[in-house]
Amino acid sequence: RFAMIGLLQRVSEAQVTVDGQVIGSIADGLLVFLAVEAGDTSTQADRLIERLVGYRVFPDPAGRMNLSLLDTRGGLLLVPQFTLAAGTDKGMRPSFGSAAPPEHGRALFDRAATRARLQLGNRVATGQFGAHMQVRLTNDGPVTFWLRVPPVERKL
Repeated sequence: RFAMIGLLQRVSEAQVTVDGQVIGSIADGLLVFLAVEAGDTSTQADRLIERLVGYRVFPDPAGRMNLSLLDTRGGLLLVPQFTLAAGTDKGMRPSFGSAAPPEHGRALFDRAATRARLQLGNRVATGQFGAHMQVRLTNDGPVTFWLRVPPVERKL
């Protein structure tokens, strides 16, 4: 059973570098490592972004996690990371049979980034699909969540 995966971390800063150049950075906000599995769809990408921008992981005045990126006007750094789709149930080496083929993964990652920009504008930065990246972050809390968006069940 496939599900689009987002590993999100609340950060006070994060940046991604490729070939020694910073290609994306944010201050306060969310760093999200995003994995696309073989059966994932555009509907799942849209739903993942909807959840990410509305996910309440930032403290309100009482200190409770009650505010979202929409409330705080924080940044979103999306980083493609197919290794999150790895199978690790057996053996001593991960398998990547459930990861989407690169062209499918890139298309859904790009769709997710576009959808995020529609809601957050220039507060969205991204890593580079298929590149070797260095990611630097300061996790605030630490606060880290694993989000999975399963396919939509069709009722007959």
